[in-house]
Amino acid sequence: MTYEEIHEMMQEMDCPFSYHHFAEGENPAPPFLLFLSPGEHAFGADNTMYHSFKQLDIELYADKKSPEAEEHIEEILRQHRIFYNKTEAWIESERLYEVLYETEV
Repeated sequence: MTYEEIHEMMQEMDCPFSYHHFAEGENPAPPFLLFLSPGEHAFGADNTMYHSFKQLDIELYADKKSPEAEEHIEEILRQHRIFYNKTEAWIESERLYEVLYETEV
């Protein structure tokens, strides 16, 4: 997927979002999303790269547990045939839940 395709998919999630972070002072009220590509995995042989899989992390931040928002995001990922691993954490310093969807595209 290209950056533009990922951006279009993020728009379908009906939640404010940004790549990596929001500018200082521009954080929307929760829930909101961040997405980033922290790296990539390459498939190759004989000094030739045949395919590259870009890592894509989608982070949902909410001040309370939101199964409805999570299900909506997961449905969009399924519609785009994106396999994901999901984890959840409480960020005490931010007083927010983070639901992380780790994928490769």
